[in-house]
Amino acid sequence: MSTEELRLNIEKALDEIRPFLQSDGGDISLLSIENDTVVKVQLQGACVGCSVNQMTLKSGVEMTIKKYAPQIEQVINIEA
Repeated sequence: MSTEELRLNIEKALDEIRPFLQSDGGDISLLSIENDTVVKVQLQGACVGCSVNQMTLKSGVEMTIKKYAPQIEQVINIEA
């Protein structure tokens, strides 16, 4: 999978999970992909400071991204 295909697949994954985040007043944006294995995202809105945002990141965002791009090893939230 090329870097561009990887980026598109990760965007598709974020598009899938975004409605769930937005229903709680939050959002997410893709910041970068490093070495085609690490994805850096930024949780936004109500997700910033939410007590369950790490659980959302691991069990929601990371799981969905890995479904679209299995080579991703880690998803990291970069706080604003």
